[in-house]
Amino acid sequence: MNKKTDAWAKGFSQPVYLDANATEPLRPLARAAMLEAAELTGNPSSVHQAGRRARAVLEDARNTLAQRMGVAPLNCVFTSGGTEANVLAMHGLGQGRRFLVGRTEHDAVRKGAPDGADVAWLEVDASGQIRLDLLEAALQTHESPAFVCLMLANNETGVLHPMAEVARLCRQHGAHLHVDAVQAAGRMALNVEELGADSLACSGHKMGGPKGAGALLLRGPAPRPLVPLFDGGGQEQGRRGGTPPLPAIAGLAAALCDALDTPRDLAPLRNRLEQAAQAVGAVVCGAGAPRLGNTASLALPGRRAQGQLMRLDLDGICVSAGSACSSGKVAFSHVLDAMGLGDLAGQAIRVSLPWSVEEADVERFMQSYARMAAGAGLAMVE
Repeated sequence: MNKKTDAWAKGFSQPVYLDANATEPLRPLARAAMLEAAELTGNPSSVHQAGRRARAVLEDARNTLAQRMGVAPLNCVFTSGGTEANVLAMHGLGQGRRFLVGRTEHDAVRKGAPDGADVAWLEVDASGQIRLDLLEAALQTHESPAFVCLMLANNETGVLHPMAEVARLCRQHGAHLHVDAVQAAGRMALNVEELGADSLACSGHKMGGPKGAGALLLRGPAPRPLVPLFDGGGQEQGRRGGTPPLPAIAGLAAALCDALDTPRDLAPLRNRLEQAAQAVGAVVCGAGAPRLGNTASLALPGRRAQGQLMRLDLDGICVSAGSACSSGKVAFSHVLDAMGLGDLAGQAIRVSLPWSVEEADVERFMQSYARMAAGAGLAMVE
């Protein structure tokens, strides 16, 4: 057998999955809700009995999301996921506004403004948090109303922006605040009104639900007007066309309830993992800021991110180097670059603990990481 053989040939029964920020494992309650909804034949837009039964499941899911997120039910617009929710907000609510976009945003937002829109970038500090002084200056400098786009929790570092202060500045200057809460929803309790957001995006598979369902949540009286990306058949109050994927939406609602009703503090496990990594030379990116408890960004000076991923994968450890959407171009992180980390932006991996992680999984990662940091096996993957 080849000496590069993977971890399963070494006696491990299955890989260790530590890439929850790419997608969480499916929660059993979400799976059950999906299977039940999949048994329904009717289209939620049909007026006959089968359609009404399907419609009831759709509206139950809408009411659940709305109640948990603090919006009116008709201001919960179902989408195909976080990317569509973000782009729908930017196109549907941002027409005629100047976009102020954080440097560390996900590409769905960095590239999501309408063609020809005026886009300015908001800088972050060394910890990855938005520079409030620069945000205030940007809000003051232009006469046209602003559309501010910031993620609540960064997908690579887990860093949390000071959203209360951001919301205060946006209200003061009449700006619309759109919050990408894709990584935060399900990992912390959120209320759109209390957060100060005008719109907020979430995604089912980041909280243990299925891929293919997300939502855009809107603050204010219902239903709030929203220019659709495409009209289709006028579903979602004419704001998002297309037959809704009922099983995925039911799974999304069930996953959110399960995540919020059975919260798990993963910070102690994450902290142990980070301390072990630092002991063998790693730098924890964003360590000085408040962060999601499940996320660690570990830079290993002198070791390319792609080589680290390959080495860990050979040991059966599933992690990433940032957004899964750009995994094909693994390696250089615009997030860490914006934080001023220089070469470390190409030498960092992201470890994100799923809701189902066990202590033994973290132990296996720490052992594998220590071997990699010592140079074991890196020659064959660099």
